[in-house]
Amino acid sequence: MHHLLFLLSCNDGQKPATADNSSVISAPQFVRIEAGDDEETILAKATQVRPSERQLRWQQLELTGFIHFGINTFTGREWGDGTEDPNIFNPTELDARQWAQSCKDAGIKQLILTAKHHDGFCLWPSAYTEHSVKNSPWKDGKGDVVKELAEACEELGLGFGVYLSPWDRNAEFFGDSAKYNDYFINQLTELLTNYGPIQEVWFDGANGEGPDGKKQVYDFDRWYNHIRKLQPDAVIAVMGPDVRWVGTETGYGRETEWSVLPGDALLPATIAENSQKLDGFAPTNLMDDDLGSREKINKAKSLVWYPAETDVSIRPGWFYHKEEDSLVKSPEKLLDIYFSSVGRNGVLLLNMPPDTRGLIHENDVRNLREWKQLRDRLFSQNLLKSAEWSGDGLSFAALADGLDNTSWKLEQKQKNYTVEMKFTSPVTTNVFALQENIREGQRVEKFRVEYLKNGEWLKLVEGTTIGYKRLLRFDAVTTNGLRLVIEESRAIPVLSELGAYLHP
Repeated sequence: MHHLLFLLSCNDGQKPATADNSSVISAPQFVRIEAGDDEETILAKATQVRPSERQLRWQQLELTGFIHFGINTFTGREWGDGTEDPNIFNPTELDARQWAQSCKDAGIKQLILTAKHHDGFCLWPSAYTEHSVKNSPWKDGKGDVVKELAEACEELGLGFGVYLSPWDRNAEFFGDSAKYNDYFINQLTELLTNYGPIQEVWFDGANGEGPDGKKQVYDFDRWYNHIRKLQPDAVIAVMGPDVRWVGTETGYGRETEWSVLPGDALLPATIAENSQKLDGFAPTNLMDDDLGSREKINKAKSLVWYPAETDVSIRPGWFYHKEEDSLVKSPEKLLDIYFSSVGRNGVLLLNMPPDTRGLIHENDVRNLREWKQLRDRLFSQNLLKSAEWSGDGLSFAALADGLDNTSWKLEQKQKNYTVEMKFTSPVTTNVFALQENIREGQRVEKFRVEYLKNGEWLKLVEGTTIGYKRLLRFDAVTTNGLRLVIEESRAIPVLSELGAYLHP
């Protein structure tokens, strides 16, 4: 899978949409900047931009999974061209419940299936094409991979989502924009009406020439409104208005990650420029360090809540290749990715590709399980639960209650904000966690954590943005006290959680 950042247009004349099920962007996800707004007004507006309910639910997942499976699994390719014979699709032991259970055991909360990749081969018996499982020998053409995984996710309490490639290299009328967009809507309708609740619909930006050399123009607005109508709770990613691509496929997000971005900077004209190309499947790296700083939002005409999804495969490729069985990312590498995705205000989308048997390979399952064990050991004890709290404001108990909807918040704005945590006996820590209550926006711009040594406060680690979650690692210290100092914030900080941990 090779992805593209969808660049959402919120131009100067755009009005915020109404908050109904059919709206693509609804309050409070969007705010206009007026011509006369000064910096203070713009900062205030930035903190008024909040996630929608669907975006909040998605952010709380933290860990989601991609399942890349299809005709490419049997050709050994990453991209098919649409000429594949459906007869080669014949998994011998396909077990969607094994996929779902392996991922659930790893702490993954939602799975997205490649229902159709660029080759156009459908993992469900679509009525609108012959290039599908209905013409394969698997289950004598009576099988439906989408159905099997949807049912497995429902049984195990996981969210379920679908990836539907906008580019269909098998469709003979790709390039006849009106006809193809109708075809795409028909396939969307099948996926969004026959498989229960869909929590995420995932598009990328691949777009090549049609059979006659014509360029296909995707009718994204129509697609988005159709999704809102049929599955109003689904987030639309990453070429969509709810979730953006972080800008790299490494699993490593930005050190400074804002969820509030200039809406007018996200122009669809750059889609083609950054899209996937046949001559090199990887997208342009869009990991600019600064997307939402004061400098950026001061020049904006509108602001949107547009959080980052950080995607990576557990293997070098996105589809299964036997020669990569020894190249599965280690539990330690996956933990590093966790810190650099979930721990940088993102949601991690980790790909686990089933093999030709139709099973997630044993090596992948083992590393997923051991990754979960590493996280469980690391985060099993929040050392701050035994601390005596003091500093600015009240409601310190909310900071270590394990809930993201309770908050520490001051009554009035001040230059900086301090929370002290003292211990009756020394503690040793090398990980610090922070969370903002994003129901009240994203506010913190700069902070530092200090530790007490010989009666003096020394800097331990520092950071910029927090957002839903920020995780910081450092060399272990043993101390009787820790202190958080918020040095810059767009408005009074609203923190929901703090944690200090020891990574063995």
